Amino acid sequence: MTDPAGPRIVGPPSRDGDHLLAIDARDAAAIRPHVLRRAWIAVDTAALAHNVRVLAGLAGPAARVAAVVKADAYGHGLVPAARAFLAGGAAMLCVATVDEALELRVAGIDAPVLLLYPAPRAALPDLVALGITIPVSSEEGARELIDLAVRPGSGLVRPLTIHLEVETGLTRMGVPADRCAAVAAALAATPGIALEGLWSHLSRPDDPLVSAAQAAALERAATAIRSVGVEIPMRHLAASGGLLAGTAAAHQLVRPGLALYGVVPDDLPIPPERAAAVASLRPAMSLHARPIRLLDVEPGVAVSYGGRWVAERPSRIMTLPVGYGDGYARGTGPGAEVIVAGRRAPIVGSIAMDALMVDVTDVAGVGPDADVVLLGSQGAERIDAQELARWRTTITWEVLTAMAMRIPRVYHASAGAEP
Repeated sequence: MTDPAGPRIVGPPSRDGDHLLAIDARDAAAIRPHVLRRAWIAVDTAALAHNVRVLAGLAGPAARVAAVVKADAYGHGLVPAARAFLAGGAAMLCVATVDEALELRVAGIDAPVLLLYPAPRAALPDLVALGITIPVSSEEGARELIDLAVRPGSGLVRPLTIHLEVETGLTRMGVPADRCAAVAAALAATPGIALEGLWSHLSRPDDPLVSAAQAAALERAATAIRSVGVEIPMRHLAASGGLLAGTAAAHQLVRPGLALYGVVPDDLPIPPERAAAVASLRPAMSLHARPIRLLDVEPGVAVSYGGRWVAERPSRIMTLPVGYGDGYARGTGPGAEVIVAGRRAPIVGSIAMDALMVDVTDVAGVGPDADVVLLGSQGAERIDAQELARWRTTITWEVLTAMAMRIPRVYHASAGAEP
């Protein structure tokens, strides 16, 4: 489906019915007539590429950037975001699940891909055939991969490239530091296995002491591995928090996630020498809608399910086609607002699956074609992911990844920047 006067509408092969709008528009207003519904997410691909360059500068010339694109690239769209990050200089992509890795390859992306969580045994031959780097996060997982590599008829068509994860204090995944040498020796001695990386993940990147203890545990594992004659060329520990706060060394690779999308982790202390670079990160996602109804109500009229909000004066109520089915959480607390006509207006009443209501009584000139911003900027006003997270008593990661795939994504490059 194409429109010679507008964007090309495409859908990833692995997602039936999920249509994305891939465009080169310089102005979000230019794409309004092409949106499939009266709500959409705009993603600035130039901002994504820019953020890679900022984070690469913080990491330094010796470290490469592995862009984390799990969870549909934090709601931004897996394949378009991956392409933007690679265009910005990322050397590798990181995913959490097998289907994410496969989707990148189906889309024709041949960059190195690191799977961050163990894969089912049945999926391993396909992953290896596609050149996906496999994690080893337990002694049992190491034995399984060794067995696969040496078993006749395993179906492997190329070596297994492996990154060995060390348990340093997050208590999620990883081989205990005092067992890593034995595991690494067994892996390195197995034909068909290439041990490429050693890594871990910070539990408290905001805490220098906790992070230093984890870094020391990773170093102990590396020292023990070298003592048994095994050299691992790549080490990585820093993700967004450790990189921005400077609480983890960049080593040979950094794995930023949230920061790549222009969002700073909640309450993260930023050292003065990194403040300018961090401030230059650009949020890439904005959420927009147009009204589906404007209604004048009298005092005493209840709005939405349960009648939890009642008009205290003659009021003008705007209904937007965004609800908890789109990822705008029903539990969003009092005080939540949208931006319309350059002003903030409060959300009122319970949020429904497909709609929410806004009191626009004090905002002049709101019509049926108004551009309403639920996340992002309009004029001098801005609602960012941190503010949405506070209204929902959650974290920014959840705000972004909760964006439902039924909302069309519109991709554009911001004016004056190259994607």
